[in-house]
Amino acid sequence: MSDASHVARSLRERLGGTTEERLGKALSDLLENPLLTGAIGRAFDAREKAAQAQEVAMGALNIPSAADIERLTRRLRSVSLRLEGIEEGVDRLDRTRTQGGAEAPEIAERLTAIEGQLKRLTDRLEESKTRGAAKPAAKPAAKPRKSKAKPGKA
Repeated sequence: MSDASHVARSLRERLGGTTEERLGKALSDLLENPLLTGAIGRAFDAREKAAQAQEVAMGALNIPSAADIERLTRRLRSVSLRLEGIEEGVDRLDRTRTQGGAEAPEIAERLTAIEGQLKRLTDRLEESKTRGAAKPAAKPAAKPRKSKAKPGKA
């Protein structure tokens, strides 16, 4: 059986090789034929004109064409990329503000100082309120003026 399979394999190789060569030569001859290449060129031109006519008709009916949808898709992608960039910028600003970027410690110190000043002012107000409540309502009598002359000198 090995001889039979060997013979079948060699026959297949010979037929396959010649078939491929014949097919390649036939295709080459067809592509070199000016009548066929002209027909293919006219078919592509007709296809292009049909696509243009379809686009004009769809435009007249106010229906978007595939090209219109493709342009819209590209613009949406562009807007989406810009929006992502803006979102990233806002996120960076937010992280800088909350996590303590270069300016955050300075701002925290300033806020602490302002809170301390407000506390002192509040304490002073409370203190002055309690002093005002402890003093009698009537004004004290005016004290006599002291003379500027020193005693013992004439």
